[in-house]
Amino acid sequence: MSSLKTFSGEEILQWRKIQLSIGGSATNLDWLLQLGGGLSPGEFSQIKLFPEKYYSLFSSLNQLSKLWRSHVKDAVPLQFLVGKCPWRDFEIEVNPSVLIPRQETELIIDIVLQKTKSSSIDKGTWVDLGTGSGVLAIALAKEFPFWVGHAVDCSQDAIFLAKKNIKNLVSDSKITLHLGHWWQPLYNCVDKVDLVVSNPPYIPKSKLLDLDPIVRNHEPHVALCGGDDGMEGCREIINGARRFLSSGGWLIFEHHFDQSDMALAMMINAGFLNVEFEKDLQGIRRFAFGRNP
Repeated sequence: MSSLKTFSGEEILQWRKIQLSIGGSATNLDWLLQLGGGLSPGEFSQIKLFPEKYYSLFSSLNQLSKLWRSHVKDAVPLQFLVGKCPWRDFEIEVNPSVLIPRQETELIIDIVLQKTKSSSIDKGTWVDLGTGSGVLAIALAKEFPFWVGHAVDCSQDAIFLAKKNIKNLVSDSKITLHLGHWWQPLYNCVDKVDLVVSNPPYIPKSKLLDLDPIVRNHEPHVALCGGDDGMEGCREIINGARRFLSSGGWLIFEHHFDQSDMALAMMINAGFLNVEFEKDLQGIRRFAFGRNP
């Protein structure tokens, strides 16, 4: 672990001014100072009030400058440069083999808790399809410590990273990792799953070039592209869920901002009950869910 570097608040503020003259947003730069530099929110708020005080950083300002220039000039996500990302109530390790966890995806866990709060089931089985860095799996393991979990991904690199994150954050959890395509490796779970969650790739192929370069050029396309209509992954998840879910089990997944009607219709046609949608932080219909009969 790197030794701490100490700087006065005045030095940090001057450094901050210089970095913003290069480009980028103040919000992202402050994020870098906190996550990459190790400033606590409390310390960060004190810098402007007490610039004469000294503050300790994990990295030197010169090291942080290099990361910032790479972010601004090459459009590299700060999360990949720092190697981690805060999500819900924990910090996850990330790299270019996985999608960077978005804040809006945290709402999947909120929906899960809402749908299961009246349940008296102390034990059950959940599945996370397309686990990536493992954020949903880790959050579920925290919320349901006595449940058995299965996390699936088609990328060996993603499985390796998810395994590392699970070991670091929920080492005593009952999670089995599976390398494979959606339901394919879960042949022993037919009729046994009480909850399925997923944040599948859902960007239509024709819209990939329209994505922000920071996303298009650095995050894995296998985690972004959902085929011609963006619904290939969602379609496979829905079609398989009826077979693997137990009676009364829930399916909850994220989709593109304009796919709500299609997602709900697919679930209804597949025979799901209590089919509904939930909006994201911007008030856009982003999540679909329903219950197996």
